Amino acid sequence: MSNPAPPHAKQSQRACRRAWPVLAWLPGYRPQRLGKDTVGALTAWALIVPECVAYAQIAGVPPQNAFYAAPVALLAYALLGTSRFLIVGATSAAAVLSASTVTEVSTDPNDAVALSAALAMIAGAVLVVAGIARLGFLAAFLSEPALVGFLFGMALTIIVRQAAKILGVAGGDGNFFERAWHLLAHTDDWHPATIAVGAAALAALFALEQWLPRLPASLVVLAAGIAVSAAFSLDDHGVQTVGKIPSAVPVPGWPDIPADDWLALTAGAFGLALVVFAESYSIAGRFARDHGDTVDANREMTAMGAANVAAGLFKGFAVSGSASRSAAAEASGGAGQMVSVIAAAFVLATGAFLTPLFTDLPEPVLGAIVIVAVRSFLKVGEMRRYWRLDKPNFAIAATALVGVLLFDLLPGLLIAAGLSLIMFIGYASRPRIAVLGRIPDTAAYGDIEDQPGARPPARVLVIRPDGQLFFGNADRLKDAVRNQAAHTDPAPHTVVLNLVSSYRLGIPVLDTLDEIRTELAHHNIGLRLARVHPAIAHSLARHPLGTTLGPDHMHTTVTDAVHAARPRTEAKPA
Repeated sequence: MSNPAPPHAKQSQRACRRAWPVLAWLPGYRPQRLGKDTVGALTAWALIVPECVAYAQIAGVPPQNAFYAAPVALLAYALLGTSRFLIVGATSAAAVLSASTVTEVSTDPNDAVALSAALAMIAGAVLVVAGIARLGFLAAFLSEPALVGFLFGMALTIIVRQAAKILGVAGGDGNFFERAWHLLAHTDDWHPATIAVGAAALAALFALEQWLPRLPASLVVLAAGIAVSAAFSLDDHGVQTVGKIPSAVPVPGWPDIPADDWLALTAGAFGLALVVFAESYSIAGRFARDHGDTVDANREMTAMGAANVAAGLFKGFAVSGSASRSAAAEASGGAGQMVSVIAAAFVLATGAFLTPLFTDLPEPVLGAIVIVAVRSFLKVGEMRRYWRLDKPNFAIAATALVGVLLFDLLPGLLIAAGLSLIMFIGYASRPRIAVLGRIPDTAAYGDIEDQPGARPPARVLVIRPDGQLFFGNADRLKDAVRNQAAHTDPAPHTVVLNLVSSYRLGIPVLDTLDEIRTELAHHNIGLRLARVHPAIAHSLARHPLGTTLGPDHMHTTVTDAVHAARPRTEAKPA
């Protein structure tokens, strides 16, 4: 009989599994799952292949570079990711942000591959470092309304760019409105055959999604488009095709760009990293909630960073979590990181042996595939819901949307992030200040506005800030205490501050509480603190306020504070 592992060995094993999630799922993988996971991987592959070609064009790089990146990104996430259902790869959001950032550095198409790879590596490194530093919580600061507005604007930007392919004209330059006006101003140049192919592809995609939802619509339309193009020689009729795609076997290589370009990409890389993680983590979290799983935000941040570093090292471009591929693989029975491993093998084989099949692929078919893929970001219903139920959040979403349309993606992202931060600061700096009273037939105290019959104790004013106190809202508390004390009749002889919502108080807040005590003492009103958290008691012990008040003015409950205040006849001197 084997001896049990010592405690330190078990702790080491747990730490190793946390650092390398593959060690948690691979040893326990059940062979009987291989059939379902293979079907899930094939389903994901059916979406990855056409989207690789389409999103490479959005990113401004040759299609083979998408095939370089896809397998290594899938494998990197399988090794380090904690979601059983997330499929990573090229996405519209990552591709368009990559292109937007790269063109800010160089508009030369010959530089796009190296710059895109370098950008993916920088963004990946940012995510890896942030994950190790346990900064996964930062994703919560890109508010959902701001993200909805940003993605809505991004989708419209992508659609107007892809519309040029369907119309058979040059896409023009500038923001969304300038590009849209360019298309409308060149109606004489619209190409009828190209429009017919694009319109047919759009109709086929919508019809397949509506009537045969279990079929991979994008792969079916892509294959049909190639077959029709080859049969009728569409390129001879003026319809642009993708052309020859070299075989794509991933080979690592460091991007050969000057140091100045690395620095120029850094600002955009931070924005790209934020969107990649926010998009991926929201998808992983949704599947985790549906299946009773948990995902570690910090590990997810590291895993997405590793996937992007790997994509960049293999001459690819930025990758993210894909909602469509993840949902399709899950619906087909795939459940586990093995799906990504198998899908990586299929994509690798496709890039190595099957790229000649894409030579006759019509550009308008690619444009149609992209337009249909990004339409899920046009959340009109969500915008209506914000308008109906939450006007401030609608204003944030609308501002982020218009910011993207007017100023392009990266400035729009900065606007969205800035609005999220402003909204957070606004809410945190204006906590509700409640006046408490005793609830009849109980010893509990509640908000007199929310609890019918709750009555404030005689000449004792009990105040509760409904939020963590910090330097940004401490003055609001001071103003509230001053106003309530001045307008309470009869005038209170004691103010009790219920600190139940605060778990730590910094020096600026402690200084403000001392100012409140001093101001109240000038009016012969005492101050007591209730529901004092141990960490706050420790801070008070090292601050002059703790000495001035004394431990007899700090209480575990509001009831204790009120009882201690009742015998008082005069305020404690300042």
